[in-house]
Amino acid sequence: MTTVQESAAVRYGIWVACPLAGAAAGWGLGLAAGGITTLGWFPFQGVFRLFTDIPQPWGTVVSLGVGAVAGVVFALFWASEMMSVEVSTGGVALRRDDKTFRFGRDEVESAFADGRQLVLLGRDGAELAREKSDLSRAKLERACTAQGYRWRDADPFAAEFRMWVEHAPDLPADVNALFTARRKAISKYEAEEAAELAREIRKRGVAVRDEKKRQYYRRER
Repeated sequence: MTTVQESAAVRYGIWVACPLAGAAAGWGLGLAAGGITTLGWFPFQGVFRLFTDIPQPWGTVVSLGVGAVAGVVFALFWASEMMSVEVSTGGVALRRDDKTFRFGRDEVESAFADGRQLVLLGRDGAELAREKSDLSRAKLERACTAQGYRWRDADPFAAEFRMWVEHAPDLPADVNALFTARRKAISKYEAEEAAELAREIRKRGVAVRDEKKRQYYRRER
């Protein structure tokens, strides 16, 4: 089995780098709070006045603490977005946070990277998975080919995608409803909700991908 994941420096380093960067940013904002309160047009004036009202050295301690906590929150979000890929002769497993998507060897025909997404194609040309990935394309290719899977340089069905419009006549009503809900999720930057809706659309035989907040689809059956 071959596992492709972020380097140990990234996986463990974020728990040090993000809180330190957050603390530094908090310290900087604490120093700048006095000047910012003189700018009537600057937003969140109440927050900065609160910082200036805290006596020193506690003001600095609070600034560092708030920044560090914000850094930890960012690290948690970053860690939840990281994906690892396990490729073996028996199948492919995509892992992110507490979710695992498994596909048997007899299901997967090929794989390719489409921008920052890893795509698995089935033997009938249907998309089995399309998941966001910051993993090295070269490492993914080596992992797939080493275990006997075909790696494609590009999407062989790219020309078949069409831009989705409200109530697309060639799509069933339930699929159009999912696309409408997904459009709302995208507009609200709800990435995980949008990804889950895409998986539901895919289960109904329709591939979906995005370009600049526009949704494109391909009917697979």
